[in-house]
Amino acid sequence: MSEAIPDVAPAIAAFKRRLAEEAGTLRRAFEQARDHVRREVDAIQAAAAAGRPVIPEVDYRSIQDEGVPASFEAAVRRRGCAIVRGIFPRERAGEWFAELGAYLDANRYEEREKQKRGLDRYFATLPSGRPQIFGIYWSKPQVHARQDERLTRTRAFLDRLWRNDGVFDAARQCTYADRVRRREPGDKSLGLSPHIDGGSVERWIDPGFQQVYRSVFSGDFDAYDPFDATHRLTTKEIPSPAVCSVFRTYQGWTALTRQGPRDGTLRLIPIANGMAYVLLRALQNDIAEDDLCGAQPCRALGVSAAWHPDLMAGLVSIPEVQPGDAVFWHTDVAHAVGDEHGGNEYASVIYIGSAPDCAKNRAYLVRQKDAFLSGRSAPDFAAEDYEVDFAGRATIKDLTDLGRSQMGL
Repeated sequence: MSEAIPDVAPAIAAFKRRLAEEAGTLRRAFEQARDHVRREVDAIQAAAAAGRPVIPEVDYRSIQDEGVPASFEAAVRRRGCAIVRGIFPRERAGEWFAELGAYLDANRYEEREKQKRGLDRYFATLPSGRPQIFGIYWSKPQVHARQDERLTRTRAFLDRLWRNDGVFDAARQCTYADRVRRREPGDKSLGLSPHIDGGSVERWIDPGFQQVYRSVFSGDFDAYDPFDATHRLTTKEIPSPAVCSVFRTYQGWTALTRQGPRDGTLRLIPIANGMAYVLLRALQNDIAEDDLCGAQPCRALGVSAAWHPDLMAGLVSIPEVQPGDAVFWHTDVAHAVGDEHGGNEYASVIYIGSAPDCAKNRAYLVRQKDAFLSGRSAPDFAAEDYEVDFAGRATIKDLTDLGRSQMGL
């Protein structure tokens, strides 16, 4: 069944017409956002040239011992991303990698994937070949990692960096089941250009998103705070297997193998308020009334050299990470995947972001727990349902008390 793509051009045009009288204000706001981005890019490039970390890093033990310096917290708010070293022991991460491989092989995943290829349109532009992203959600390594107390503590720490005012409970997590990556050495099929997940055209035309970015659309760039959660629960995404429908403070993944800049892995544009630049760019006079720099519904929001050259100049690869390290990035931060895996080993991760306890996320748990109990794909993703009859998938018996709570059971 083909995916129904809504016609949003009239809504885009109507939104732009409402802002027509503010064209001068929006032009000045964009110039301000562009100048800010350029200064941030200069700082990023200078740090990279000097061999200094661009992406803030902290050791998990500092979080556990409540000894994280304030400078790290400030850096996360500025860069919109972080690397947390050593959340899991390297040996455990390696065991999970091996267990995942055995789970996929025992259940003939690759053979089944060929039969269902085309259901997941998020990676529709990639050439056919052996899968590198695997549509599984309920393997025991994934379930055990998500419910681990150390990862929960890490996410709670990062969530407290948001300006919350009771919107969500930073101390509690809701499980948001996502997939795994096992990228083979030499793979050239998985490269993804810079993009932002969690909604595309909605960010301009949905009333909830309009409240999130109200200061941007009023031309007050300085007032925009990407870590302000005040209106984040009111957003409504256009349903699609390419769009996350829960409130995530951060996207993230946990490394199961060593991987670095040459290994076809994550790249980031570490500018937390870069979204303001993207939003304002689409509202300038050189963009057609019904266009938003090419943004399409039901797809990730693309960032390109054609429309966003200043922002693109800040694209950097993550540094080398080890098994058990985790990377987190604000859901408004642009990210990409390297075109080619030039290393000699698998580059493998479990995708685990942060979805704190709140009304929007609890509503999603009602749907997700049924998928878990039956082995179906998580609700936000294509209904491939590989694991319905997979041997060895996690069941309710594999959940700890914390895992049951986070699953809404």
